[in-house]
Amino acid sequence: MAAINEEYPPDFSDERGLALISDIVDWQINHGSLLKRIDTETQFPDDAPQCNPVGVTVFPTLFPREQFDRACGLQNIYNELYCAMAEDEHWIFEAIRDMIPIDPLAAALWGIHEEVKKVGYAQKVSVGIFRSDYMLDAPGMEFPLLPGENFNGSLKQVELNTFSCAGATHANKAADMHRYFARTNAYDTGEDHPINISLDALPRNNNIASLSACLSAAHDAYGPKKSSVATHTAVLFVVQPNNFNIADERPLEYALWDRDPPVPAYRVDYPNDFLQYTTLTESRELLFHPPWLGSKCVEVSVAYMRAGYEVHEYDTTGREARLRIELSTSIKCPSLLAHICTFKRVQCALTSPGALEHFISPAKAALIRSTFVSMYPLDHSEAGTRARHLATDPELSRDYILKPSLEGGGHNIFGEDIPDFLASVPESKWGAYILMERIRSPSVSNVLLSSAGLDSGGVISELGVFGTCLWRKGIEGRHCEMLLNLVGGWSFKTKHEEVNEMSVVKGYGCFDTPLLF
Repeated sequence: MAAINEEYPPDFSDERGLALISDIVDWQINHGSLLKRIDTETQFPDDAPQCNPVGVTVFPTLFPREQFDRACGLQNIYNELYCAMAEDEHWIFEAIRDMIPIDPLAAALWGIHEEVKKVGYAQKVSVGIFRSDYMLDAPGMEFPLLPGENFNGSLKQVELNTFSCAGATHANKAADMHRYFARTNAYDTGEDHPINISLDALPRNNNIASLSACLSAAHDAYGPKKSSVATHTAVLFVVQPNNFNIADERPLEYALWDRDPPVPAYRVDYPNDFLQYTTLTESRELLFHPPWLGSKCVEVSVAYMRAGYEVHEYDTTGREARLRIELSTSIKCPSLLAHICTFKRVQCALTSPGALEHFISPAKAALIRSTFVSMYPLDHSEAGTRARHLATDPELSRDYILKPSLEGGGHNIFGEDIPDFLASVPESKWGAYILMERIRSPSVSNVLLSSAGLDSGGVISELGVFGTCLWRKGIEGRHCEMLLNLVGGWSFKTKHEEVNEMSVVKGYGCFDTPLLF
């Protein structure tokens, strides 16, 4: 990377800055970097659909190249670890046993698992699109580094998501956007303070191609149709209704159709439309009956879950829909047990002595363990007793985050808010949470552009690395047989340093690109 000085990001004049922002919005509109506005009262086509550009940073954000490469290099091990975990029912049950009576999502998913076990799982192959999220732990450090100064912080994992991992397309397009503006010298301030950002410092991102290739591989692994009434096989995207994030999901669907030969892909709303338009054959093939195909039906090769990660989705109808999926011969993305592996209690259980070595080699375990921060259950174990002391002390709690096993952003309780929150929750429910040490990021500046307007100043970034994997249930003492194990790409999200949560689509941050140094 060339010439990044102490004035990064550059201080543009108002005229230059407004011109760049206008160009950014134009780029987003032309490339589908958008969020669909959902209004239940909107009646299409009488009311035109509306979209907002996705939140993005105006400039790429400084990030150490060594730590970026390290995160990407760890993903194959994390894939191997979580695929093995997903095939160890006993270990998972021990990790979440205390949650099942008090956490409705855990109870719903484990209950569905027990129902499927009664007749047996019909498919031994599973597919995963995982994302491991990291932050830099470097309290007191500032970027850009001073001449001769080295980064002496560390890379720490925030969480690993195994289910309905979003943001891949948005991240792909944010990287393309920043690379475009670097290529056109849009960030250069002139001869006095040159900001010549090399394209080599802005990593390429191929999430759309990588994730669609993973789904295609799973489709191929399923093989030809088994049902005599189906016309062909297809990947089925199981999605939430009234979906504002279609610009993140649809490009994967389009990429499957664009392959040579095309991989048919359809989408259906969960759970009502799914139940209406699917059936199970006696031999448990999952058939999709698109209403536009009349009497024709499609055999589902892969059920790609982009819904079913929130408690309210598991009412009676939701449970019936998920049970139908899990009973089927379709390859699931991911499997039910792999879904449960995304729980924070499972992440916490991995920090116990010997837990990693149960699944992977000691050498690999050491690499993974180096990314962990302290995590504690809020149960009545020795570790849980310590966690309760930390979480209820107004001073000590400042260094921690209280996390439930929920995805989608906006659910965590931070620092000094923890004691009052726990005081409002029956103690019998505390076991649904884990206490995690806060990661202290270095100080770095940028300008954020979102529907709320412009916000400049100190920011915090989170690097996510996508993993794509395909595995078969193991035999002869092996947890699983890895059929595919790849790094799929990455996401990079940045928020204002005073904001706790990180969820771009919920307004807590912006998509970004690391400027590697």
